Amino acid sequence: MTSSPQTPPARIPGYDGGPFRHQPELLDDHLFWLVHLHLGDTRDLEAGALLSQLLGGDTWPVFTVPLTGDHRLHVVYRALEGEAGIDYLVHHPDWNAAETLAQDDGHFMGPGLSWAELTAAADNGLPGGSTTDPHARLLLLLPAFGDDAVPDEAFERLSAALRARTRVEAPERLAAARLAHQGEWGPTHWTTAEGGYLINDGGYSFRNPANRFAWPTARLAQVATALTP
Repeated sequence: MTSSPQTPPARIPGYDGGPFRHQPELLDDHLFWLVHLHLGDTRDLEAGALLSQLLGGDTWPVFTVPLTGDHRLHVVYRALEGEAGIDYLVHHPDWNAAETLAQDDGHFMGPGLSWAELTAAADNGLPGGSTTDPHARLLLLLPAFGDDAVPDEAFERLSAALRARTRVEAPERLAAARLAHQGEWGPTHWTTAEGGYLINDGGYSFRNPANRFAWPTARLAQVATALTP
């Protein structure tokens, strides 16, 4: 179930794009999940039409998941000709600019979420976003996830979400495949930094302090705190 209608952000500080359009009704459309999770054949007329609507329109669809401490995680369909994709952004009202958590496109960046962080965001029940449904939130944020130490219960958790929100014939088989491959970057190892916050070793991740494009230490700590289960 989606939450009550939400006004999309007029702008996301530090992020060029828009105008944004909030479309929570899409989270109740099984075709949306086929497109969002790259499950459908975009040569299919319906799936292809929806993909064109999401990434080729005059407005940029945006979905929001609230996090603790008044942080927000925005999932933005970047409807930019020649550079279309999906951006996962973390923002707080006190920040001058949002931080890019992950990018799902031809020049992918990530992962941005461990399994524990993914499920915490899905389950926090905080109002003010596009939906409070844990299944929808889990699938919405799943493309930003990468973790080489998923717990045994992850398989059933993801299977249940796929069963609830999509019409795929074999949700269990799909869940097993997604947990094994985990996007373009594959499973990534997470550790606790000296300051007590999570970092990873992904070569394409903003949360790997060894990467030249990683976030500053203070931001790594702040985002990890907002995502803490």
